Amino acid sequence: MSELLFQLLDTPQAPLIIQKAQAFLHNEHQKRQAFYEWLDEDKKAEFINGEVVVHSPALDRRHNSAMLLLATLLRVYVDDRQLGIVRAEKALVELTRNSYEPDICFWNTDRAAQIHDELLYYPTPDFVVEVLSKSTEKYDREIKFADYAAHKVAEYWIIDSKRKIVEQFGIDADTEEYALLTKSGIKDTVVSHAIKGFVIPVRAIFDVNANVSALRSLLTAPY
Repeated sequence: MSELLFQLLDTPQAPLIIQKAQAFLHNEHQKRQAFYEWLDEDKKAEFINGEVVVHSPALDRRHNSAMLLLATLLRVYVDDRQLGIVRAEKALVELTRNSYEPDICFWNTDRAAQIHDELLYYPTPDFVVEVLSKSTEKYDREIKFADYAAHKVAEYWIIDSKRKIVEQFGIDADTEEYALLTKSGIKDTVVSHAIKGFVIPVRAIFDVNANVSALRSLLTAPY
């Protein structure tokens, strides 16, 4: 990003380019406000790079099941340890330019203090999960991938419910971009870096019996 800025400032057209960019972003801001006014709890939509992206409900049973099973583990564990707040869907996260509705979000205790029942737009999470679907995979792997990293979302999981794979990303200290930490299959265990002590078998995201067993283990694990 710094390199792009220096390249811009090195051209004599810099003031004109910046002026045009400011006008463009002002217009985009107005479109974003209109999006907020249009949005209600019955609509599943996001505001991405100036466009309203309306998502159809996920009809894939595997997608919904994986999201709900993981959200259950996260929510119960985080509530039990009083580590923060977990939300599954219907939490519109407001970043600098875009507004997303991730499948699952976690905020630690410090950021959770900013969240109250009447809050319309949520602050940057510490941990985000997106379960892939045909209509969202491009966003999850490209725009959101870069945007979450730029806003210091410490940990990002991309879940492929068809192949039963969890890709775990963390921010590289040198590049300040996401680097792949682990790519785990159904026989593996995944360890969160953003949520202390949250260790689960990948199978627990895709299998109800394994989920119940993992939940018991989480609740009886030493603090």
